[in-house]
Amino acid sequence: MKRPRTGRSTARACYHNDLLKAIGRYLPQRGVPLADENRRVRWTDRLLVIAAILMSWCLAGSVQDAFESARDAVVSMYWSRRRPGKTLTGFLSALRPRSLALVEIVVRTLRQAVVRVSGTYWRLGPWVLLAVDGSRVECPRTAANERAFGCGGRKKTTPQQWVTTIFHVATGLLWDWRRGRADAAERTHLRQMLGGLPARTLLLADAGFTGFDLLGKIQSAGHDFIVRVGSNVRVLRKLGYSFREHDGIVYLWPMNRRGRSPMVLRLVVVHDGRKAVYLLTSVQSEKVLTDQEIGGIYRWRWGIEVLYRSLKRTMDKHKLRSDSPKQARVELDWAMVGLWLLGLLAAEETMRGGQDPGQWSVAVALRAVRRAMQRLEVPTTAGGLFGQLARAVKDGYTRYGRKAARNWPHKKPDHPPGAPIIRTATKLEVRKAKALRTKDAAG
Repeated sequence: MKRPRTGRSTARACYHNDLLKAIGRYLPQRGVPLADENRRVRWTDRLLVIAAILMSWCLAGSVQDAFESARDAVVSMYWSRRRPGKTLTGFLSALRPRSLALVEIVVRTLRQAVVRVSGTYWRLGPWVLLAVDGSRVECPRTAANERAFGCGGRKKTTPQQWVTTIFHVATGLLWDWRRGRADAAERTHLRQMLGGLPARTLLLADAGFTGFDLLGKIQSAGHDFIVRVGSNVRVLRKLGYSFREHDGIVYLWPMNRRGRSPMVLRLVVVHDGRKAVYLLTSVQSEKVLTDQEIGGIYRWRWGIEVLYRSLKRTMDKHKLRSDSPKQARVELDWAMVGLWLLGLLAAEETMRGGQDPGQWSVAVALRAVRRAMQRLEVPTTAGGLFGQLARAVKDGYTRYGRKAARNWPHKKPDHPPGAPIIRTATKLEVRKAKALRTKDAAG
């Protein structure tokens, strides 16, 4: 029996439409099948992944609205296949138990895509330049969310999840993340992510990631770091442990770690125009990286603040939609995947147009994919979705005023870190350090 003609162009309505091509370019070929051996399964793994990503891109006030919009787009993409389930309950019941496994599979493929898309921007000299930072994301104020996540920061806040993110500095693309309760420790999250760092990483971190044990783990894993320090950090000068001691060399050697060798680091002081910024780095030689270069590299860490602003404000994830803790965790995971994939879509097309991949714009790229979700048949005269993504770059005009709002009564007045406490080592400390040096050399 012949299929009745609908008058619709199949060339633009099935597997070959722009949005499906764009998403499929970065999804794994194996591990997230489109079909299932059990033909009764409506939400197969691939449909779940695509729908969860589309929901993260939707501008909707409720989970139900986001689901309906995402499902309509999925049906239009796969119009010749059996329709997925119509109910939000059925979709969530299928996604929740498989979400972590699916995210893990997708993340492996996205990391490979970051290396490929970055091209010559992947490394800065011998290093892969990554930055790490943490932030809180609000959840609906339900009793279940309050018990599961707690409330961090100031009093009378809503339940919050803490997310710690690592991103590739040159392209602004995600690399990894961990989430937890509102009071989760970002240092613990970083320890969990160290095994996933690419070889020879130069990690940029703010003052929340100091600590003898953590920095030692980064070094022992074969990586370097540039970390900002404040008045809560104490360092020693002229300890005599290093054979190549110069003015910039300092030692991190806490009192409760005196049984272990001191950490030989370099202290760099740069000025941001208003105040002095103190940086500790494991790159000891000024011939490898000058003080000026280290200061310039650290300023690039600001990109992760922009990333969080994009997640919370541009993608409208400053407060999640999910009332239950299980679903709130799933929603945050797929929001991170959605932001990551959106960046890959825009960065690759931007680079093909001969521009710096780090210039991709979240806002412009998001408008392009939302337009494609709503209409799917993107006009070919504008270059289609890929043409719009190629033009999804940041504005180039110069701002002469502050971009922040003039009055923001809810903003927490954060005070910048002060200067670290620096003192000259005592004779007893020098003797103990030399004894440890001799022991290390013999061992």
